[in-house]
Amino acid sequence: MRIDIDDLSSLEVADFLAAHVEEMRSVTPPGSKHALDLDGLRKPEVTFWTVMDGKVLAGCGAIKAIDPSHAEIKSMRIAPEYRGRGVASLLMQHIFDEAKEMGFSRLSLETGSFEFFLPARKLYEKFGFDYCEPFAGYVKDPNSVHMVKVLRA
Repeated sequence: MRIDIDDLSSLEVADFLAAHVEEMRSVTPPGSKHALDLDGLRKPEVTFWTVMDGKVLAGCGAIKAIDPSHAEIKSMRIAPEYRGRGVASLLMQHIFDEAKEMGFSRLSLETGSFEFFLPARKLYEKFGFDYCEPFAGYVKDPNSVHMVKVLRA
């Protein structure tokens, strides 16, 4: 597996992300979906990575800078055929390492509160994220949970 910064220019990545946004729309009530589209991921404050298994796109993830010490994890997605194979853990560790290199001392995220998102919440808990109040403009929403992790140097 190889993890690289991606410029979001390939059709394969665009289709992968479109499937992510569509899946989020299908399971999340209107007003509670916070997945970024391609334009949102192309902003300068966002760093986006792809996980490649040879020539196969296995997953992706991003961080969005909130301020110089705080970033938000965005667009974590693992291809269905790669789920349960350690790809999410590999990507999460990569994001931690890169975030520290970039000078961030805290990572936060928003994810769904219902059953569909349980595997994601379990992954974040495994990596030491704690539940917290909404951050960076999010508001309390029964369909969302917010999590934070302080990064150690």
